[in-house]
Amino acid sequence: MTSRFLTYILVFAAALLTAPQVCAQATAQSTPYKFDLGVQLGMSGYIGDANGSNIFGHPGFDGELSFRYLPDTRWAIRGVFSTFGLSGTTADIDNVLPGGAVYEFTSQVYDLGARAEFNFLPYGIGESYKRLRRWTPYLTVGIGVAMSSSDGHTSVVPTLPMGAGIKFKLRERLNLGVEFTMTKAFGDKIDGEHLADLNQIKTAFYKSTDWYSRLTIGISYEFGKRCETCHYVD
Repeated sequence: MTSRFLTYILVFAAALLTAPQVCAQATAQSTPYKFDLGVQLGMSGYIGDANGSNIFGHPGFDGELSFRYLPDTRWAIRGVFSTFGLSGTTADIDNVLPGGAVYEFTSQVYDLGARAEFNFLPYGIGESYKRLRRWTPYLTVGIGVAMSSSDGHTSVVPTLPMGAGIKFKLRERLNLGVEFTMTKAFGDKIDGEHLADLNQIKTAFYKSTDWYSRLTIGISYEFGKRCETCHYVD
């Protein structure tokens, strides 16, 4: 299942790279504002050596700050900084560890990433000729880096965040959003030193088992008025 999920995301990432440059979109499809600043709150979850299936079996608190560049109504380039807690125990897994050992962990993670977002519908409030929609589902994928601290040990790993969400315009410049993301950590120590290679089987960084998820609700505010050349008004 994990390999199939990664395949879907890589196909989507390839589509992002081969899409026409968003800066070349027609003025009629531009948003009135160029930037968006937001805050999100929610819960975090973990899948790894100490948890194989239940994403939110030991939920943590997640807080995020985000900044978007809005080239048009379909695309956004987004930077996200977040901090959240992860926890788990090997008592939740079916495998019996060597010596019957049971391990628990708690980690505080700081995550910084850059993502591309694709809106399924032209998103915004404006003149009817633009055919804007006040809400839209979207997909997102990007790259990032995460630093985790657990039991006095610190680990820094590259990450691959991917997810989906829904945006809704409360007012012209005010947005409400709900988002779910899964992030692949290219390292095996997000859950601490003692949970790496539990079965004494060494794994390459791209085969690591650590993932984390976030489910958030947030609000954002658009700013940076864009100069329009088309002055048509209904």
